[in-house]
Amino acid sequence: MASSSSSSSSAPTGDEKPHVLAVDDSLLDRILIEKLLTNSSCKVTTAENGQKALELLGLGDDRQRTFNSDDSKVNLIITDYCMPGMTGYDLLKKIKESPTMKDIPVVVVSSENVPTRIKKCLDEGAQEFIMKPLQLSDVKKLSCQLTKFSNPRNGMLCMGR
Repeated sequence: MASSSSSSSSAPTGDEKPHVLAVDDSLLDRILIEKLLTNSSCKVTTAENGQKALELLGLGDDRQRTFNSDDSKVNLIITDYCMPGMTGYDLLKKIKESPTMKDIPVVVVSSENVPTRIKKCLDEGAQEFIMKPLQLSDVKKLSCQLTKFSNPRNGMLCMGR
């Protein structure tokens, strides 16, 4: 079941919070990702698998978009690599093949450090590949990407890919 939550802390500016879609088949990992991101002033929606994520994005079989207003636009997708049914790599490919979603940064996370898998994801367009468990330092690294994507004219330089 998808859930949505918002952080209660107020951002220093009047800008709206970046919206992150977190996809992981592990409830504990989804809770951890959601907590780290909401504490970093992000709005978070979770999905337990790739198919649910595609449905939320309007890329599922029924093509009915759950996020149908600009307020619900997703600024970043974080997905687990190893999930039953559809891997994070498969989800990444579907997002990057979509004309309407291809520009959304996708971060792949995994508990397995497999160099060929990491390279494959980065070559397919993943913004980052992060080892689990996601940590606050990882979220801080991603916050630059979120800021850049939600407000491309802010002039901020991001390190990495």
